[in-house]
Amino acid sequence: MTRPPDILLIILDTLRRDRLSAYGHTRPTSPELDAFAAGAARFEQAIAPAQWTVPAHASLFTGLYPSRHGVTEAHHRLSGMHPTLAEILRGAGYHTVGFSSNPLVGPLDNDLTRGFERFFNYAGAVPNRPFERGSRIARLLADSFRRRVARPVQNRFARSEALFRWSMNPLLVPLWSRLIHFKGHTAHAVDDLIAYWDAHHAGGGSPLFAFVNLMGAHLPYHPPPAALDQVAPGLRRDRRALRFIQRFNADAGRWAMPPDGTLLDWQRQALLDAYDAEIAHQDAHLGRLLRRLRASGALIIIAADHGEGHGDHEFFGHGFVVYQELVHVPLILYDPDRLGGRSVPHAVSTRRVFHTVLDAAGVKPPLDAADPNADVAGLSLRRALADDAGADGGLAFAEAFPPRTFVSFVRRRAPALVKRLRLDEPRRAVYRGGYKLVVSGDRVEGLYAVQHDPAETTDLAALQPALAAELLALLAAFAGGREPFSPNGGDALGLADAAILDHLRALGYIE
Repeated sequence: MTRPPDILLIILDTLRRDRLSAYGHTRPTSPELDAFAAGAARFEQAIAPAQWTVPAHASLFTGLYPSRHGVTEAHHRLSGMHPTLAEILRGAGYHTVGFSSNPLVGPLDNDLTRGFERFFNYAGAVPNRPFERGSRIARLLADSFRRRVARPVQNRFARSEALFRWSMNPLLVPLWSRLIHFKGHTAHAVDDLIAYWDAHHAGGGSPLFAFVNLMGAHLPYHPPPAALDQVAPGLRRDRRALRFIQRFNADAGRWAMPPDGTLLDWQRQALLDAYDAEIAHQDAHLGRLLRRLRASGALIIIAADHGEGHGDHEFFGHGFVVYQELVHVPLILYDPDRLGGRSVPHAVSTRRVFHTVLDAAGVKPPLDAADPNADVAGLSLRRALADDAGADGGLAFAEAFPPRTFVSFVRRRAPALVKRLRLDEPRRAVYRGGYKLVVSGDRVEGLYAVQHDPAETTDLAALQPALAAELLALLAAFAGGREPFSPNGGDALGLADAAILDHLRALGYIE
C-alpha cells in the first residue's frame, strides 16, 4: 500500500495578491515565492470565502462558506457538526501539527485548532514553542499562565465591545501589540516547523499534516532596513513618511475603519512601501522553508486567508467589503505527482483547499454522500489543473459579515460613515467567467469584469442587465442556502425570487 503524502498548508496572513512579484508586481517583493511558483501551479483567480481571519480559516478547515459554518465573529465556536481538516486527517492516521503567528487562530476558544494533536502559538502573552528551553517547573508555570490568565483575557477582549474600544487607544496600541506578540514571530515559526518536520520523520513516523500561519504582512509595519533597501530604499530617507507610518501604527482604529477623509498620495505610498518591505522580509524566511521541504515530496499549498485595504475604495483593513484587494488572493499548489509550472485562469474558491488536501491523502470526510461538500474529488484543486471547472461549476463566492466590534467602534468614532458606507450590512459576491457581481444587504453594488478591471472602477450592471440578473439569481440561491452549482440546481434565472427581479427593475437594470 502506498504511503499517503506529507502535506504542508502555508497561510500568508493578510497578503495582497497584487503586491507579489509572483503575480506581476513590479517590485521584487517575493523572489523566493516566485522561484517556488515557477515549478508549481499558480491560480490566477483564487477567491477567499471571507474578508478576515476567523471566517476565512474556518472555511479553509471545513470546506464551507461562512454562511454555512457560521463562524463570523472572533468568539464564535465552530460547530461539532462540521468536521475539520485536522480532525479528518488525524482519524485517517496522520500526525497533525499547527504553528500559528495569528492571535485569533489558536489562543481564542473558537475551535479552529480542533483535530490538531499539537498546536503552537507564536502570538499571545506567553508564546509556546515545540522545543522550549528552561526547567520543567518554568515550562509548567508558563503553560499554567497561558491557560489560566492569558487565554481567558484574550477571549474576553474578543467578546467585549468596550474592551475592544479601550484597546484601540493610540497610547496603548504600541504596548499591547508588543506585549502579546501581535504578529507572532515568523523566523521562530519557520525554524520550529523545519526542526519538527525533521524530528518527526527521523523516527519513521506517520504521514504528517502541518499548518503554518505567518503574519508578517499584517499591521503594524516595522520592516527591517534590509527589506526596505530591497524594495523601497527611498522610504528610509523620508522622515515625513516614517513619522506618518509610526503614527498610523499606533492608531489601530485606523487599521480597520474607512478613512475619515482622503489620504494624500504620499501617505498611501508610504504605507504601501512599508507593506511591500514586510512582504519581502517574510518572503526571505518563507524561502528557507520552501527550499528545505520541497525536496521532501510533500504536497505544499500556499495561500493568503485574505488581503488588505490601503485606502482603496475608501476602505482600510479587512473588516467590511469584498473588493478584489481583500478577496482576490494568491494560491499556489505544488503537487509532486502533477505537472507544475503552469497557470490556472478560472475562478476557484480557496475553501477548496479542504477538498484538495483530502483528495491528495485519499481520505473521504465523514459526511453524508448527498452533501455537496463530501465530493472531495470533484472539488479538489487538482481537478482544476486539468482545466476542469470542477463540481462547483466554475463559481466562487465571497461573504463579508462585518465584525460586531468593528462596527461598534466605527459607530462611536465616525457614525456617519456607518450609514454612508453601509458598514453594518453583509456583503456578498459571486464570480463566474471573469465577471463578479457584488451585493450589499439587498442592494446590487456593482457588476465588474474583474479580469480586465481588477480595480473595480467600472460598474457594468446597467450595460449588461441580463448578466447582472443571472448572477444575482445565483447569489440569491446561494444566500438562501441552496447550491446553485448542484446538478439539480436548475436554470439560474429560474432560481431568481420575484423580489430580486423587482429590485433589478427598480434600479433600471432590466425592464
